[in-house]
Amino acid sequence: MKINAQAFDAIARTIFAPVYPVIARQIVEHTGITKGHCLDAGCGSGYLGAALASITHLHMTFFDASQEMLALAEKTIEENGLRGRTGTLLGDIGSIALPTGSVHLVVSRGSIFFWEDLPQAFREIFRILAPGGRTWIGGGFGNAFLKESIRSQMAERNKGGDAFGAKMRCNLGPNMRGRFEEALQEANIPEYEIIQSDDIGLWIAIHK
Repeated sequence: MKINAQAFDAIARTIFAPVYPVIARQIVEHTGITKGHCLDAGCGSGYLGAALASITHLHMTFFDASQEMLALAEKTIEENGLRGRTGTLLGDIGSIALPTGSVHLVVSRGSIFFWEDLPQAFREIFRILAPGGRTWIGGGFGNAFLKESIRSQMAERNKGGDAFGAKMRCNLGPNMRGRFEEALQEANIPEYEIIQSDDIGLWIAIHK
């Protein structure tokens, strides 16, 4: 599915802006990883990766299937003074051009809902993880207050329609959790946890 990069960025850097620092702190709290190599998979404009880099010593690779998105991520890198500890990588989540065991942390917010072959994506992510590596992959808005605030702003933006709210409830609901569980099992991922709550969202924590 092709996404309008400029339209996506306009929302990400305004309505969604408060979300990224909160999720970055949750990633550190739940994974304990603050140094090494981190892949922001399906990075979009790179706001989550930039927020995570700002509170850790991680070297970030911003990874996306869209060259337009990576151009926006490059702008985010520049604006946040992250040259020297970041890079960008174009590619598909089912075939990541990184060595086996080279990544200590894989993060991704929102991108997973567009991955066509979930089992293959999980196999690739597990392949590139280093021993002791972790993931924080899924969707969420930081907390319940921010989630409702964003749902309300998006409804106002869409002239009172709640299409975004319906999509949000679908993406973070029990059916999606079941789909993730099935794909993880098909991919033979040996150790993982699915974390879900109204506050935190829906996240996959793979352990290697």
